[in-house]
Formats: sequence, C-alpha cells, structure tokens
Amino acid sequence: MKTEIKNVTPESLREAKNFINAGEVVAIPTETVYGLGGNAFNDEAVKKIFTVKGRPNDNPLIAHVHSGYDLSKIIDYDPPYAKKLRDAFLPGPLTLVYPSTGKVSPFVSCGLNTLAVRIPSHDGAQAFLRAVDIPIVAPSANLSKHVSPTSAEHVYEDFQGKIPLILDGGTCVGGIESTVCDVTGEIPVILRPGLITKEMIAEVVGACEEYTPDFQSGERVKSPGVLYKHYAPRCETALFAAGAWTDALEKAKAAAKEKRVAILCESELVGTFQVLGVTVLDLGRTATEMANRLYGALREAEGLCELLIAIEPKARGGVMTGVLNRLQKACISTDIPHGKR
Repeated sequence: MKTEIKNVTPESLREAKNFINAGEVVAIPTETVYGLGGNAFNDEAVKKIFTVKGRPNDNPLIAHVHSGYDLSKIIDYDPPYAKKLRDAFLPGPLTLVYPSTGKVSPFVSCGLNTLAVRIPSHDGAQAFLRAVDIPIVAPSANLSKHVSPTSAEHVYEDFQGKIPLILDGGTCVGGIESTVCDVTGEIPVILRPGLITKEMIAEVVGACEEYTPDFQSGERVKSPGVLYKHYAPRCETALFAAGAWTDALEKAKAAAKEKRVAILCESELVGTFQVLGVTVLDLGRTATEMANRLYGALREAEGLCELLIAIEPKARGGVMTGVLNRLQKACISTDIPHGKR
C-alpha cells in the first residue's frame, strides 16, 4: 500500500471521506497529537485500527465528532455539569466519557457501556469531521507504546505502507493527548491528565476528582493511557527525579564512555549538562512549552543516542501533571527494539 501525505484541502477531504466510507483508516491532525481515524460504526474499521497499531484489545478508543454533531445519537445521558464543561472547554483538548447508547461498534469501548467523546479544535480536524459527519475513533497515530506523533512525518515513520492517507495539518500545538474525564457519576473524575487540568474543571463545575488505577483488581478501564506503557522512544532510557540531577550527571559521564548519550531536561539545567559534550535536549521553561516539546524531543532522541537520560522538571500540578505522566510512562524499560529505525 502506498501512503500519501496531503495538505487538508477540499480534494484531500473528499479522498479521506471515500477511504473512511470504504472501511479504511486515515491519519488526521488534531491540536494535541495526530490520530489514526476510522468509522466508529464499522466493526471492521475499528478492528483494523487495533491491528495496524498493535494496540491491546482492552484499551478503549475515543470517538471524535465535529462541533455541530448531535451527541444524543451516541450518548445515553448528558449530565448538566457535562454541558458546562463543553461550553467552557470545547472544542478543545478535553475528552468526556458518557454512558453510551450502544450505537457505535462494541469494539470502540472494548465491550464497556461507556463512550469517550472528543471535539477537537484543530481546523483541519473539524473540516474532516464535518466532511464525514460521523463519529471517528482516532487513537494517537503511532505504533502501540511508541512516542505519540505531533507531525505528519512522525505518522509516516510508523505507518508507511500501512495506511493510505495522512492529512497534514502542521505541527500539533498542544503536544500531549487530551485530558480524559469521566462524567458518568455525580462529579467529574479525571482518568488521564492533560492540558485541561483538574483545577480548571473544578473552577467550572465546583469539584473534580482524579482516578487512581488499581492494577491488581482487574478493573476494566474507561480511558486510553491508563494501564499500559506508552510514549516510549526506541532507545534505552533512564529517568531521574528533579532533585537527583547530580546522579543523572554521573550516569551520563559513565555511560558516555561506551555509548551515545542524550539528556532531556528543563531549560535551567541545559548548561549544566552541555559541559559533558553530549547531546542535550531542551524540554522548555514553562509547562506549556514542555507539553509542546516532549514528544518531538523523545522522537529526536531515537536518532541521536543509544541511551536517553531524562530528568523530571521541578514544577508540579496543573499541566505538569500530564507532562510528568507521559514522561514517566515513556521512560520505563522498553520492549521496543533499540537503536535507529
């Protein structure tokens, strides 16, 4: 199969719609990361997403719709506080988990009676979703456990020859996946942190909790990004706490004698590590910068080093909760083959 990258135009949108109607999957831009999109009503298309990504079949998908879509077609109950959240944050990087009508493919939610729904703000995503006018399930357009893609080129690296079309909407501005919030209970519960924070949600609706998974209970999760290792570069990784940067420095000195080393750290530490003569990747100064740069830096590291040493930023709370969540999941020992692709 030939994989083409095309800018979002009326012609490429017609082509994308034809692929979707034929049960194919196409990559689409959003403001957070690129998604691998398929028809949420089509069992075979949904299963194809799991197959192409190598995604575990108990890891639910998110349905994406345009801003004018009638949610009553796919959700069974819409609590009043959910409408407040939509009015405040959507279109935008917030996914809401509702009781499902059961109209979409059962493979979308892995047999659960809930459905995660998102309304992306990216102009190209909205144009695509209006063109198809159906819910599109679209997990991040990367191979399972690999670093999420923030450009069309990242998608091509993972899916060349596996999907027919990548709609190029430029570099994603958000940089990490949407916040996922369960609205099936009396108050919203964050299942996956992101750019819309617990504090922002609580300010709108008065209260918000955070979900803590119990990995021993066998509980089935309602959101992607909870149970599995994610976002991992194809190189060895080592993660150090913010206060342990001197330990990271010693490890870098020792490792650099035998292998190519790169260091990922916040801006204020860049000068400290540059004296080693190893590659230093600047994560940024603010939480917004760090969210925007993280995945690009992890992908860049793959081509630069055999060992990536990452130091957690000092800041906590807000958007940093999402950044740290991704960084920690990315730097667990990986079963993805090491070295350059």
